[in-house]
Amino acid sequence: MHRKDRKKDKIRPLRVEVGINKYAEGSCLIELGSTKILVTASVENKVPSHLRGTGKGWVTAEYSMLPRATQTRMYREGRRKNLDGRTQEIQRLIGRSLRAITKLEDLGNRTIWIDCDVTQADGGTRTASIIGGFIAYYEAVLNLLSRELIAENPIQEFLGAISVGIVQNNYLLDLEYKEDLIADVDLNIVATKSNKIIEIQGTAEGLPFSKTDMIELVDLGLNGIHQVILIEEKIIEELINKYKI
Repeated sequence: MHRKDRKKDKIRPLRVEVGINKYAEGSCLIELGSTKILVTASVENKVPSHLRGTGKGWVTAEYSMLPRATQTRMYREGRRKNLDGRTQEIQRLIGRSLRAITKLEDLGNRTIWIDCDVTQADGGTRTASIIGGFIAYYEAVLNLLSRELIAENPIQEFLGAISVGIVQNNYLLDLEYKEDLIADVDLNIVATKSNKIIEIQGTAEGLPFSKTDMIELVDLGLNGIHQVILIEEKIIEELINKYKI
């Protein structure tokens, strides 16, 4: 598949506006191409029952698609009896990814909730949610540090996520919806700045793919995550200056 607007190994334009919610301890509006997600990080001074008395904090996430985030209107999930499987999978992925780079002992007896609301979907909503979630989470941590509510930064490493796929025999980075729709193979990769992989989610939509394909896709994804983290670092540097940490 020939791309007119970018190369096969380049991510879509990534734009992040931080501090968009005056009530939340951390917040941002993230745009990855035409995908747009509102993310907030909220601090709650308690932990789940399984962590009581352990001295460890918790990071968790909720994810939702607003009714007109897609080409046709969807029902609000609040009107359903249960969350659908995709929503549960994505919010668990976001939470696992953020906990993987967190020293939970340094959070103390508190939970940080990451809420990701997709306002417009054009592929990559789960990976964009992880990117935006990381930035909002980092701001919430800086907020706690600035008020001396925690002594150490619990975030151990920068985190990124991106999609990759095989579309018409081409390895492509950061799939738009129209590409994802016809992809023969579709993977989502979450990894750290040091190229340590947190999670790979992938499937063959048609024929099985080879080990060589898998290696090519993972390398492409890690390259894309490097592009993401370079942008994250600039944003976090500005936040550190804002909070005077």
